[in-house]
Amino acid sequence: MRFRSKSAAREWVWDALERERVARFPFPPHGRIPNFAGAREAAERLFDSNLVKGVRRIKVNPDAPQRYVRELALRHGMTVVVATPRLRGGFREFDPSRIPKSQLASAASLSRGGKWGVNVALRKLRSVDLIVVGSVAVTRDGYRCGKGEGYADIEFAILRELGHPAVKVVTTVHPLQIVDGFLPDEHDLPVSAIITPAEIIRVRKPPPAPSRIRWDVLSDDDLAAMPILKELREL
Repeated sequence: MRFRSKSAAREWVWDALERERVARFPFPPHGRIPNFAGAREAAERLFDSNLVKGVRRIKVNPDAPQRYVRELALRHGMTVVVATPRLRGGFREFDPSRIPKSQLASAASLSRGGKWGVNVALRKLRSVDLIVVGSVAVTRDGYRCGKGEGYADIEFAILRELGHPAVKVVTTVHPLQIVDGFLPDEHDLPVSAIITPAEIIRVRKPPPAPSRIRWDVLSDDDLAAMPILKELREL
């Protein structure tokens, strides 16, 4: 299925996940990075692959379907970097050496993991080895769209503005989230691999990733809602 816009692709995916009864809590899937049946299996497939070889620090989005990615990363001894929802509180780090093994699942949960994470100032944020993002829709040639608010794009651009290297970005999704195409924006964050419960799709030549913050497209309200951007400008 090919779409004229990202919004059309999103609506089709959300409807399809609900229609096929493969959406999982929280409901409805619409308006969010949708949780899906098989999210745990997709995470396990990622960690069974060489995509995580040598990874010591990993950035993972805070959404429900990637909870298993965060948990498995902690169980593999990786420090997990998570952006706070809507970037209101910047970035947090979860160090598995400081979390009891019995609490790793809780630490990976957005609702229960707060006490195990530590806020990190931008000037002290170290680079990561891999980034895992959630998606609403994704194409086999590496184009991706989230729920429409651009946070994954901004987070990646923040790291690049700080001088961090452009590392691989991968996503875990349900097969219904893979579409033939949609019209992307130039600042969209692409992916180099798509992991489903059944397979890993490697993108041979991903589209260019953002290398800086597009300050010109951010409103005063955006800057007020994300104090981390003010901190970045001061740096």
